[in-house]
Amino acid sequence: MIQMENVTYSYEKGYGIKNVNFTIDDSEFTFLIGPTGSGKTTIMKLIYMAMFPQSGVVTTGKFRSDKIKKRKIPFLRRKIGMIFQDYHLLRDRNLYENIALPLYVIGTRHIDIAERVEDVIDLVGLTGKEEHSPDELSGGEQQRTAVARAVVVEPNLILADEPTGSLDRLTASEVFNLLVGLRSKKRSIIFATHNRELAELADYKLRLFDGKVRVE
Repeated sequence: MIQMENVTYSYEKGYGIKNVNFTIDDSEFTFLIGPTGSGKTTIMKLIYMAMFPQSGVVTTGKFRSDKIKKRKIPFLRRKIGMIFQDYHLLRDRNLYENIALPLYVIGTRHIDIAERVEDVIDLVGLTGKEEHSPDELSGGEQQRTAVARAVVVEPNLILADEPTGSLDRLTASEVFNLLVGLRSKKRSIIFATHNRELAELADYKLRLFDGKVRVE
């Protein structure tokens, strides 16, 4: 699913990652663990190719960072669901419209959109709140909406970048358990966090410190 080979990316102020190597297979639930500034988000961006390594190669599915053409990047991202700490919901659209948006972007047939959106709304436990705006939802409900939006495209890979960081302990646990339930034989999940309690449930961990990765 994902491979990093001798990958380095450094920022002007010295942050970044150095000579990183790891492989993530299909169906694995992997934790990226490390403090703020350790490189978790950098690794995520390299995986979905929002940035490219200064040295080394990142492989995501069938796409390689040293060979992919710019016009092919949207095809790479069609099978990646992304979840962020601050939700990234559109305030001028309701819950249903926020979840449906990625399907319109990738050209899903209109006849299929309603069924898929309704299915994931039920999956995340938000049935009955389709017309609610983001401002009418709690933090946990907004994050569940973000999870539904990521899943509705039926991705092979889910990247969750500190998705429980702004939630209370109980709500964070609920969102985490929801993500655990989304893993399948054809889907990998990468969960970036500094929460060591949650990390104990991973298939394996990538621990980041001072720009370097240790596989556990």
